[in-house]
Amino acid sequence: MEPRTIAENPLKDANQSMSRVLVTGGAGFIGSNLIRTLVHHGFQVLNFDKLSYAGHRQSLSDLADSPNLHWRIADLCDETSVRSAIFDFQPNSIIHLAAESHVDRSIDAPLLFAQSNVIGTIHLLEVARDYWSKMDSDSARLFRMIHVSTDEVFGTLDENGSFSESSPYRPNSPYAASKASADHFVRAYRNTYQLPVNITNCSNNFGPYQHPEKLIPTVITRAISGAMIPVYGDGMNVRDWLHVDDHVRALFHILQYANPTSDYVIGANNTVRNLDLVRSVCDILDELSPKADGRRMREQIELVPDRPGHDFRYAVDSSKLQRDLRWSPQLDFQIALGNTIRWYLDNQWWWEGIIDGTLT
Repeated sequence: MEPRTIAENPLKDANQSMSRVLVTGGAGFIGSNLIRTLVHHGFQVLNFDKLSYAGHRQSLSDLADSPNLHWRIADLCDETSVRSAIFDFQPNSIIHLAAESHVDRSIDAPLLFAQSNVIGTIHLLEVARDYWSKMDSDSARLFRMIHVSTDEVFGTLDENGSFSESSPYRPNSPYAASKASADHFVRAYRNTYQLPVNITNCSNNFGPYQHPEKLIPTVITRAISGAMIPVYGDGMNVRDWLHVDDHVRALFHILQYANPTSDYVIGANNTVRNLDLVRSVCDILDELSPKADGRRMREQIELVPDRPGHDFRYAVDSSKLQRDLRWSPQLDFQIALGNTIRWYLDNQWWWEGIIDGTLT
């Protein structure tokens, strides 16, 4: 199958062939930002979500009255629920985001990650394959699926180099291993059954509605509350930071224009050491929400024992995506970081509700 002609703005109007999209894990961080964009551009969306600790209806509260957003509260590990959702909704496309994603939690509960990320993905693939095989020829030709993964499946880098679509898989945490296994099953279904599915491996995301357990929200929420801000090891680990809005735009480009046998890594070429990032967040908070006693937020930073198997450096080379589909990150990192911090300051009800367990 050939890629579609690339339009200047893939979000301008809902492409008729893509107008019904099933999203898994849409009440989570990336999923809620994706769904918000889909609905605002006229797509009919079904959010298939088990609403685990990381998924919350309130992350989509602004769409509560939208006729374009539909819900199916269920677990991907329940194949009957997956089957009824797909065959009832009749999607043109599926974007698979649902996953357990916190490395620290995977170290404590690796079997949970294997169940959710591997078995859940297999159930989705099997039902999608059956659904796709029963479509008429025109609908089957236009059907697309995206499996959203992570650059962590490639392991760690030294001071140089970057990950690309041809990087070998070398996962170093139970989380990364579970996502690597899911990737392999997706690739197997594409090669064995010709299921039209793209694999994307993205770098670290940031932006609004990210769970407070992740690095940037952890720094913000703990700095505001006066708590210690933990930084693993010596803080020299490096990550490539991508704003969620740029990630969503990349997913749209892939959904609408990519060859269904192509895979893409997604990053912003924006590598930052963890300690430098934490200090930057603290400095911005000092400007936006200074402490009454004049203390600097940096004073709360504390180096703590390193995480087991902590990858040293991630960096992503997105040149294939930029070359093939004319995507590039649009948001300046410092401006986007400041806007993200403002969002958390303006929406304390959201993250406080997660922390105290009252947010639905």
